[in-house]
Amino acid sequence: MTMPAPLRVGTRGSPLALWQTTQVCDALARTGVATEVVIIKTTGDVVTDLPFQQINDPALFTRQIDEAMLEGRIDLAVHSLKDLPTILPAGIEVVAIGERADPRDALITRTGGGFETLPRGAKVATSSLRRRAQLLRARPDLEVVETRGNVDTRLKKLEREPDVAATLLAVAGLVRLGLEARICDRMPYGVVLPAPGQAAMAVTARTGHAAAAQPVERAMHDPVTAACVTAERALLRALDGGCEVPVAALAELVQPASSVWRRSPGVLRLRARVVSVDGTQCVEGQLAEPVGDLTHATELGQRLAARLVAEGAAQILEALRSPSAEGG
Repeated sequence: MTMPAPLRVGTRGSPLALWQTTQVCDALARTGVATEVVIIKTTGDVVTDLPFQQINDPALFTRQIDEAMLEGRIDLAVHSLKDLPTILPAGIEVVAIGERADPRDALITRTGGGFETLPRGAKVATSSLRRRAQLLRARPDLEVVETRGNVDTRLKKLEREPDVAATLLAVAGLVRLGLEARICDRMPYGVVLPAPGQAAMAVTARTGHAAAAQPVERAMHDPVTAACVTAERALLRALDGGCEVPVAALAELVQPASSVWRRSPGVLRLRARVVSVDGTQCVEGQLAEPVGDLTHATELGQRLAARLVAEGAAQILEALRSPSAEGG
């Protein structure tokens, strides 16, 4: 009897990307599906000396992986969902969303103290406009400086740059890499709201490739997380934002459905915040609604986005896109 060929799983080569891919492959292995990991370098891995916003590519960490998939060199791809553009290339679709971990941002400081212990004028390193904007909104006295690299690289930069007091990274990434002890403060949502999709893993496949899509959906898809991140990404898409704009959003299940469900999670609460890069302007809000399926989740995100636009979010984002805009 001929065994089916292993599913070829594409991924970036960073330690976090490989950790996530291992989780997907292990989940498939538990259902009897063999896999083969294919490491692919993306633009974001190669171009490391420019801020994200100067590269200005929404597919910074996905383009080469998408190309490999459309060319038939891989069957599945594992992504950090927050890096995945809200509009995928024709012929590629998300086929599974893994259960979300802690979506908060983590502060790592040189002294081991929390956010409130940072002295006036302290330098905080981040590559994210979303983190920059919210930090300055909460603490306009801080100096936010640019940094790039994977988790380990950023932690080493903090250690060897004595003038930098702290850096911000995702809690989930640190925990997944066994670095939870480095976390000095899990930032409250009132200070730093996460990126849409943060702490969730997404698996993509070619449209119609059921032999790849169905096994991974059965092995790891989490419908609650899928509903939450669908609302968040719909809001981001409605605001015409990419993964490198100061838009923050988090949807949470606040009232589960009363019966066993797969497509009907219950009531979701979606919170969102749009902040100017210098932290001086902010539009935020929240909306809670029953969500019966992913269409309802999408509509929830669109409705909150429309409310934020009416209150001035579009002007904040337009100013960022202006050629004369500063920051980053």
